[in-house]
Amino acid sequence: MVDGHADKPARDPDSPPAPAAPGGPGAGSEPGKGSSPEPAPPGAPAPKPAPGPSAGARPAGAAAPRAEHKGAPAPPPGPPDPPPPADLPLPAWLQALKEALAGSIDQVSYWVGDWTVIVPAGKVAEAGRFLHDHEAGRFDFCSDVTAVDWPTRAQRFDLVYCLYSTRLHHRARMKVRVADGEAVPSVTGVWPSANWLEREVYDMFGVRFTGHPDLRRILMPDEWQGHPQRKDYPLEGPGELLMESPLDWLKLRQSADESSIK
Repeated sequence: MVDGHADKPARDPDSPPAPAAPGGPGAGSEPGKGSSPEPAPPGAPAPKPAPGPSAGARPAGAAAPRAEHKGAPAPPPGPPDPPPPADLPLPAWLQALKEALAGSIDQVSYWVGDWTVIVPAGKVAEAGRFLHDHEAGRFDFCSDVTAVDWPTRAQRFDLVYCLYSTRLHHRARMKVRVADGEAVPSVTGVWPSANWLEREVYDMFGVRFTGHPDLRRILMPDEWQGHPQRKDYPLEGPGELLMESPLDWLKLRQSADESSIK
């Protein structure tokens, strides 16, 4: 019987070992099951360990930590209304107004080239007439009447009258501070253009003007609840009239009109 390994030559114990197969011992085997890496030669520096995540590092793709919520900031108490510089002379129309309404001017303000005179609510028509008629003023055009709501202030609303002189080409602002529910004299007798402007202020803020020839809503329907530009007006509108579709509002309005006819 012939041995299957009889044709292989015997290995000489004094001969060097045969070279390893490409890839080294354990090549092609599963990870972790091969032989350990060869040791570094004497005197070679030790390999540096792979850098790991630091204690405060954030993993890649992780969201940044949220800032601590400290609550909403306090609402502003009102506009600063800065006084004019001490070395800036008053314009002639303003000096004349201070002399004519002595003790009836609350404050004079100057900001980025514009003069503002703040008067009591009861003096607004009188001050307006003076600014319209006086030769140094000649403010014959009321370009706008608007309001600003400061809910935390006792005199909650600022009424702002923007005036212009078409003859002398200068501008001014007249401002009135008004408490909630306080009525203000209308200036429609001085500037007819204030008619619709005062109606808009009444519609949006609820400020009433005594002596107005036709004080009613101008933008919202007559049956609308509340005044939309007040700071405490709900953002979603009045609850019982809240409707997602404008068509639903029109249907409601039409049904109300039909019921009134019947």
